[in-house]
Parts: sequence; C-alpha cells; structure tokens
Amino acid sequence: MGPLQDNPPEPVDFFEVAPENWIGVGGKPGKDFSWFTERYPFVAHGLSLSIGSPAPLDETFLFRVKRFLDEHAFRYYTEHLSYCSDDGHLYDLLPIPFTEEAVHYVAGRIRRVQDILERRIAMENVSYYAAPGKEMEEIDFINAVLTEADCDLLLDVNNIYVNSINHRYDAEQFLKALPADRVVYFHMAGHYDEAEDLKVDTHGAPIIDPVWGLLETAYEHFGVVPTLLERDFNIPPLPELLSEVNQIRTLQTRWKRARADDVALHN
Repeated sequence: MGPLQDNPPEPVDFFEVAPENWIGVGGKPGKDFSWFTERYPFVAHGLSLSIGSPAPLDETFLFRVKRFLDEHAFRYYTEHLSYCSDDGHLYDLLPIPFTEEAVHYVAGRIRRVQDILERRIAMENVSYYAAPGKEMEEIDFINAVLTEADCDLLLDVNNIYVNSINHRYDAEQFLKALPADRVVYFHMAGHYDEAEDLKVDTHGAPIIDPVWGLLETAYEHFGVVPTLLERDFNIPPLPELLSEVNQIRTLQTRWKRARADDVALHN
C-alpha cells in the first residue's frame, strides 16, 4: 500500500478487496486500509461464501462481513457462483452442477445472504474445467439463478473467454445472453495458455488481445460499465499495471463518445 499512498494513481477510480483479508485487521495496516476507503470507492469480492456448498451457510461470518461493509461504506459485495467448502475449506473454486435442483438451492442461499447483509449482492460467472452432472447449459444456469435469487451479476470478461475455448462455445453470443440490467461491474484479467484448447484462469498475466476485444463488445452491448483489473500474482511494477488500467480507461472513453455521438445523431 505504501507506493499507492505515496503516489495515488490518477487512473484508478475504485478498488476491490477480499473482505476475508481485512476483517478484524487493526494497527497500522488497518489505519492504512481506512486511509484508502476514506478516499476511494471500494467493492468487496469474497472468497469463502461457498454459495453452492452442501454445508450450511456460515452466518456468523456473514454478520462480520456486514459490519465490515457498513464500516467502510462498500459499494458492492460480490462472490463467486461456485463452492469451495464442505466439512472444511478447499483451495479452489469448484463448479456447481448445472441442474434445476442446484438453481433452486443456490438461489435460496443467495436470498438468505441478501437478507443478512441487508443489501443486494452480485454473483460472478466463474471459470470451470469440468461440468459434472450437467443438465442445462451454463448460460441458462446463470440466468436462472440471477432471476430466482433476484441478485446482480459481476461479469468476468476473461472467464467468458476462457470458458468459451475450454467448452467450445461462442463468447460474444454468451456475453450478449446475460441480463444487462443486473450487471454491476466487469472483471478483466489475464490467463495461462496450457494448450491451444485449454486456458487456465490465473490472474497472473497480461490481458491478451481477444479478451480486450471481448471487453469492447461488452461496452458496445451493456454500455460503459465500471471495470476492474485483477492481478493476483506475478505482479509487475505499478506503472505496468497502470498501463492496463489506462487501456481500460481509453476504451471506456471511446465508447462513451461513440454513444454520445449516436444519441446526438438520433436527436
């Protein structure tokens, strides 16, 4: 946090953190964190809600999350449409079976989370590498959960690209089938090329051109939505990260102008 405090980056409009990493943190790290939340909009992206788990929701944890979100005036709380626990926590995000039964189960748990937090939450479309027990398509599963739970969507552009290669579907068609009125913000990230037909979502590499192109399609279809750059490891010097943030901003400016010109043309 030191370099960011010393030279607050102008291109950054908001930050995202995992609440699990910051709940209960005090001392100087806690004060430094508050320095940022007092100056920038923040969103929380959880790691351990495990919305698809067979185990009961950890409601004690959720009440701690609620206090944390309220204390720092977070704009959104988002989580993964997956699971990561049963008797204990796992170290990966596992796919929920694409079934009608799972839709009802997950939607009910999301509604309970929203009741506890007293706010709408957004679920993220996740990358996955197998679809055990599949009875419906991924896009139909996501849309059914969002509708039944009446929650929002964190749209991960890179995850759509990765899944489209691994599971052989059209990324643009998938993206345009998601509900625009539920999208709260986008994720952009890099991935690892294991093979020509196998991409691994890592958040540990620069964003590639096809994913940038898919982001442009997303802006064209959904409008200029707030967009977050994710980088979890292999973190380069700050100027290199900010160059990708600037590329996002450049695309947003281009599409805002295009929309404004289109509106002016039809008035």
